[in-house]
Amino acid sequence: MSNIIALSEAAAIGLHGMALIAISKKVMNVTEIAEKIGSSKHHTAKIMQILSKNGYVSSTRGPSGGFYLKKEPQEISLLDIYEAVEGKISVHTCLASKEVCPFGKCLLGDLASKMSEEIWNYLSTKKLSDYL
Repeated sequence: MSNIIALSEAAAIGLHGMALIAISKKVMNVTEIAEKIGSSKHHTAKIMQILSKNGYVSSTRGPSGGFYLKKEPQEISLLDIYEAVEGKISVHTCLASKEVCPFGKCLLGDLASKMSEEIWNYLSTKKLSDYL
């Protein structure tokens, strides 16, 4: 079976990694995060670096080092994390991302824009603190 809507692996790593860090009583290193979410250490490190550059996490080096939140969990929405990793969500009118429809009118109506808006609304209202 296929999914019509799916998160990219990068977005999934960002969202799940940030939630893990938020609930952890200690800093978490890349290996721990990658193991818990079932992702590669390399890809997890890349996503954590993006989140660090965007000001959501910071890290300490060394044997007891790892990542920690730079902001309070109630200040970080799932939308913040998603857009830091993937870029701004744009509302499309075509699920196939076509500019010209051979039928002149989308076969799916305004479904794409409704779905994009619904996802944006959900991600913008959910904070990391909701998962603690």
